[in-house]
Amino acid sequence: MTDYPNLFSPMRIGPKTAKNRIWMTAHSTQLVKDHNFSDAHVHYYAERAKGGVGVITMEAMAVHPTTQPYKGKIFAFDKAVVPNYRKLAAAVREYDCLLLAQPWHRGRETSGQVNRLPVWAPSSVPCAVYREMPHVLTAEEIDELVQGYVLAARYAVEGDLDGVEVHGLAHGYLLGQFLSPATNHRDDEYGGDFDRRLSLVLEIIEKTRAETGRDKIVGVRINGNDGDVPGGLTNEDWTRIARAIADTGLVDYISVTQGTYLERMNIYGATPKPAGFQVEDTARIKAAVPELPIVVAGRMNTPELAEQVLASGGADLIGMARTLIADPEWPNKARDGKANSIRPCVGANWCLASIVNSPLACVHNPAVAREAELGVGTLLPVSVAKRVAVVGGGPAGLRTALTAAQRGHHVTLFEQESELGGQVRLIGRSETYAEWQGITDWLVSQLGETSVDVKLGHRVEAAELLSGYDEVVVATGSTPLKHGWSSLRPASWGDGTIVPGVDQWNVHSIKEVLEGRAEIGPRVMIFDDTGARQPLVAAEYLADRRHAVTLVTRLPQVSPDLEASRDLQSTYRRARNKGIRFITDHELAEVVEDTVVLRDVWTGELVPHEDVDAVVLSTGNRADDALFHALKGSVPVRAVGDCVSPRRVFNAIWEGELAGRDI
Repeated sequence: MTDYPNLFSPMRIGPKTAKNRIWMTAHSTQLVKDHNFSDAHVHYYAERAKGGVGVITMEAMAVHPTTQPYKGKIFAFDKAVVPNYRKLAAAVREYDCLLLAQPWHRGRETSGQVNRLPVWAPSSVPCAVYREMPHVLTAEEIDELVQGYVLAARYAVEGDLDGVEVHGLAHGYLLGQFLSPATNHRDDEYGGDFDRRLSLVLEIIEKTRAETGRDKIVGVRINGNDGDVPGGLTNEDWTRIARAIADTGLVDYISVTQGTYLERMNIYGATPKPAGFQVEDTARIKAAVPELPIVVAGRMNTPELAEQVLASGGADLIGMARTLIADPEWPNKARDGKANSIRPCVGANWCLASIVNSPLACVHNPAVAREAELGVGTLLPVSVAKRVAVVGGGPAGLRTALTAAQRGHHVTLFEQESELGGQVRLIGRSETYAEWQGITDWLVSQLGETSVDVKLGHRVEAAELLSGYDEVVVATGSTPLKHGWSSLRPASWGDGTIVPGVDQWNVHSIKEVLEGRAEIGPRVMIFDDTGARQPLVAAEYLADRRHAVTLVTRLPQVSPDLEASRDLQSTYRRARNKGIRFITDHELAEVVEDTVVLRDVWTGELVPHEDVDAVVLSTGNRADDALFHALKGSVPVRAVGDCVSPRRVFNAIWEGELAGRDI
């Protein structure tokens, strides 16, 4: 018996049957080695299969050398993938999970920096993100592209996979560029009217099916809507495309997503994008193509939402990626009546930010891409239980306490505030980022299942910890700096001086603002030197309370860190629509009562701004490490999180997990 009977009913997909309706959709892992899968891939996908998912589509794989946005791309056209396909298939099949390849080409939505090859596209229209002028595909090169898809299908069959999902139509990738009149300006057999723009897609589907035969699954991933893109494909257009694809009789399912690189939050919506934001468009495609299984995606975070969509007939299968990154056991927990213990995806998009420079990671699941060392079943009980004190109830302290307690240690957690959660709790006070509270809410809820003794409102001193504990973990966090200097003036950080006037009563830190301890007048200026998300959190928080906000940064761009999490565009749009004004390339020079003087970082020109009621500083934090140093040498002690060095939520939880395992 289950609370979600539709979600856990089997589903026929062409020649095969999925054990349930949960589908892990494709996403990059950056675990690739030499354009091929690695053992880390095997552990990663097996962990999700073991967690109960019914179908996995592996990450998008290149059908041609011209589609390499970064070095870590698998070459689906290279026969070398076959042995690793077999290893992957064997690993997930142990858990009755279907496994599919996803051949694809990005077209103009990439650059030639990695492969030193020209970018391919149907017409010479650059991508708004990468901005590289593409090479217009010739007929011979289109034949190469088709052959790449053919080889990808052939090697998927030889690798004993369950099927192939043809990609490149969705998200504005190459086949989608052929489909859209906004990006296809050709006058040959592949451009012009609807049928000619569709012809390349149908040719690839036909030749893919010829390679796979009828005993393998063939699916297609499409958009349900391009988004607010001038000349882009609408839901009506995509419904027509889906119907034409279904009419071929060659595909077994259609997976529906949204967005292009002009509307990236429709691809991987970060908070506050609502859960299930793609359901309505997908349901219209399902109504037009009733005979094929349809996969819906788009922040399908909870089993309740998934069950509702299936019961309504809006889709047949539930696609999710980030949800299963956050908690690979999501399916089993939902099936077994343990939905309340699911680690939630909070839409922070750290998974996207992480793959810029390293393998995949999750803001609060430290095991991601390290399943062999940190995954389910690797946390072993201790042989000798210790008495452990953890000081600080932010994400680092909570994770340390939870992991140590789960291993069998006797843990006492001290927190000087009346609530647990640290700075994550403060971020969650902004309506826009309320979901982030789920990071620490989940840790607190899991802590409630252990014997950890939580002491709130207790500021612990070093003397209290010198006896009665075998080990101490200090997770005391950090305190905002309020000297006002930008990092362009490093000498001033150490000479004890401050920017003139920042000691006035109307100058505050972001923490003071979010805690409600700051008296804020109508007109607010936020000065940021970090380039991080926090100044925009504060700006939206204040704008939502009807303050007129100006956000100043000495950088050439506001909060450039959001480029990595891919929500810069949507956050800017939201902020500007709330009336938040941006000033770049200026640092703080002086505050004189209600006048703020800014300095142009390039010319040195001083620019006064009058009638500023409050100034909010975002210039970094200072590690609160005094307790650690007071204890060092007197008791076994270690530090984790911001009290080591103020960084990110991910680092705090990562270090807390390692500390809890190491004690």
